Amino acid sequence: MNKVKTLFIKWSNTFSCGIKLIDEQNKELINTVNDMFLRKTGSEEEERIYFSGILNKTIDYIKTLFTSEEKIMKAANFAGYTRHKQNHDRFAVDVFETIYDFYSGRRISLHNYARFLRDWIFSHIAIMDKQNFEYIKQMQHTGAR
Repeated sequence: MNKVKTLFIKWSNTFSCGIKLIDEQNKELINTVNDMFLRKTGSEEEERIYFSGILNKTIDYIKTLFTSEEKIMKAANFAGYTRHKQNHDRFAVDVFETIYDFYSGRRISLHNYARFLRDWIFSHIAIMDKQNFEYIKQMQHTGAR
């Protein structure tokens, strides 16, 4: 009997901001979250190795995506840039606190971290990014800045 994997989050236009580079990076985050939710528990050492990899992926996501988004917003003279950057900074602080806790020997729940990332996807990517980039594209289309 074949089991069909159901994704916890399925990519859709809900998450798309219409900029291929950013959409591809956000798809990768969604794939990571789905992988976390589908993960079978292994030994404690296997879980620490796996979670360490997830944290590294999150750091790469922050460095790559946030830089890309912020560069686009600055180039467009987007008035909401400061607010958006503050949102990125808060997310990064939360991630780095988790990393600190993890490497300090605290046990971190993979499921809780997956929910944290899922909440970011639904609140930031699906709402804030989508609205901001639709506005930027509209302003660029009309020639206004």
